Amino acid sequence: MSSPGVLGALHAGAASVLAPAPDPATAFALVERERVTITGLVPPLAAAWADAAARTAHDLSSLEVVLVGGAKCGPELAGRIGPALGCRLQQVFGMAEGLVNYTRLDDPDELVLTTQGRPISADDEIRIVEPDDPAAPSTAEVEPGRAGALLTRGPYTIRGYFRAAEHNATAFTPDGFYRTGDLVRRTPTGHLEVVGRVKEQVNRGGEKVAPTEVEDHLMAHPDVLDAAVIGVPDAYLGERTCAYVVPRPDGEAPAGSVLRRFVRERGVAAFKIPDLIEIVPDFPVTGVGKTSKRELREALRARAATER
Repeated sequence: MSSPGVLGALHAGAASVLAPAPDPATAFALVERERVTITGLVPPLAAAWADAAARTAHDLSSLEVVLVGGAKCGPELAGRIGPALGCRLQQVFGMAEGLVNYTRLDDPDELVLTTQGRPISADDEIRIVEPDDPAAPSTAEVEPGRAGALLTRGPYTIRGYFRAAEHNATAFTPDGFYRTGDLVRRTPTGHLEVVGRVKEQVNRGGEKVAPTEVEDHLMAHPDVLDAAVIGVPDAYLGERTCAYVVPRPDGEAPAGSVLRRFVRERGVAAFKIPDLIEIVPDFPVTGVGKTSKRELREALRARAATER
């Protein structure tokens, strides 16, 4: 509906083209036929489009901008999208409760590839606080450049959920800042880099692992199309990491040992290297195309139960 979606197109006097499915074969035909100039994708779809663009016979030259949002788009994937589709990448990060961030079309490439944008309104207020303290006041910010939990307040961000006083007591600070649940880092330019979700951090023997960081490194491997890292229970460490990896359709599935060595050689700390690596043909997705980590966790639990 928005960002800019159907509403933005109507506001600007543009045409909206509705696709019956978002797969490359369907969408590329529509881009060619309708001369589509801008569209929006979640990262897994952006990866599929970028991979398929090299093999398509469809003319994609009308595409000017592809917006990617809904989940973090890491720099490895972000760097492939523009060249593969012949257009400008624009990263989007926001939430139904309010705050929306965009990279600008005239932002330097470094910011477009490594951040998820800055707020659309000058009146959006941002606080980044310690993630381990849900009762932290909105003024207790982390040091500049450090990752922390994102709080926001602004002209289009809600001040509370309807008839949910108990939930609102933890979802909002006393002075009205919404606790988004996102882990972010803010650049000197005001752009936000999404590190992950507060609840998705893996606590591996007391060391905190941000799944998106490890996913970015895995996706840098030439034979990897997509990756998702989750935490699984472990009797000794509390949690250990499991990486699900989708190989490129035209390549050979890399072995787990090869991927671990690849990540290690990129200078990643030893505790962040995945303990388990599973090669899968695709990921379960939500209704809007995001990778469903909940279903990945359930699949691991089900497998563990059958192996006991």
